[in-house]
Amino acid sequence: MNLVEIAQLAATAAEEKKAQRIAILDIRGLSVFADYFVICSGNSQTQVQAIVQAIKEKMQKSAVPVKGIEGLADARWVLMDLGDVVVHVFHKDERDFYDLERLWGDASQVGVQ
Repeated sequence: MNLVEIAQLAATAAEEKKAQRIAILDIRGLSVFADYFVICSGNSQTQVQAIVQAIKEKMQKSAVPVKGIEGLADARWVLMDLGDVVVHVFHKDERDFYDLERLWGDASQVGVQ
């Protein structure tokens, strides 16, 4: 499975849990620590946790290692390290505040499918 497919798989898992405003950013050439960001948000801490759990399960079923998860207890901004794909699952309020799409405005968007 290539990196775009991993990012799209994460986006699909998030979509299945009704994540909002799902985006995949191609940050190759803009970052040395990752090639793709998957960004999405949930309306509550419970939904954010459910989105993260769904992505984790989908990755495990596809033999994609989840190298780390940070921020799950507070569920305001959860980072999932999938190697060269980093998933950001925000609570809706934090998503608007941090506005990663603006910060990474030079990145191109990839279709979620």
